[in-house]
Amino acid sequence: MNTVIVPVDFSPTSLHAARYAAQLLVGHYGVTLVLYHSYSKPSEAEKALADLENLKEILMKDHIVKMEVLAHHEDDFVDGLERAARHRVADLVIMGITGKSALAQVFFGSNTLKMAETKACPVLIVPENASFEPIKNVMLTSDFKNTLNSTPSGPIKDFLDVFHPQLHIVNVDEDHFISLTENYEKEKQDLKQLFADYNPEFYFMRLYDVDEALNLFAETRNIDMMIVIKKDHSFLGKLFRTDRTKKLTYQSKLPILVMHE
Repeated sequence: MNTVIVPVDFSPTSLHAARYAAQLLVGHYGVTLVLYHSYSKPSEAEKALADLENLKEILMKDHIVKMEVLAHHEDDFVDGLERAARHRVADLVIMGITGKSALAQVFFGSNTLKMAETKACPVLIVPENASFEPIKNVMLTSDFKNTLNSTPSGPIKDFLDVFHPQLHIVNVDEDHFISLTENYEKEKQDLKQLFADYNPEFYFMRLYDVDEALNLFAETRNIDMMIVIKKDHSFLGKLFRTDRTKKLTYQSKLPILVMHE
């Protein structure tokens, strides 16, 4: 991992994400943290750069991290951020999300979720009530369907190689509780081989409310981060498109890393 972009509009939500990112990258000296801001009027350019430099100085007082600032004039926030991620060949974008009010969700929640829909690079969503914890335990959710072709093993391994956590692979399904079907066992073995270097542990949970099950598992296993693979036609692919499951990000204390198959 070489480049991480954190968009900031200087709201509490984005500043929280920036602080989390700085804490996350302490000790990873080969990674550059880019503080990014987009402004709507050319006259705002000078102030935008000054504010970014000030934020950089504040963060670097407590966190020794390689940082740069980047400010662009953009008409559309998500388009500008996606372009910056592609141009900088970013490995990760870290964004905040808030659930304090419906208005806040519209401005901060929707942009974060829209960016997670793009395929520019993985997006780490940091809820407003998530406090930083060293990444010791990571949960990878899987639907156990065509895992070899649908699991972005390269980006996942790149992330695991940086932080060296214990990997927990979790499936929530209402049908598999006592024993696994032959197909599920095959998918498990495929994933076990795919992530053999990381000694993955596997869990199968029989619960109807998927987001409740994942949050419960995270609490009982001291999970520090969840990885979700976004598929266009799977349940997890709908994770950020349905009102019911949006509470996973709006109410969770757990950072969620979104990757595309």
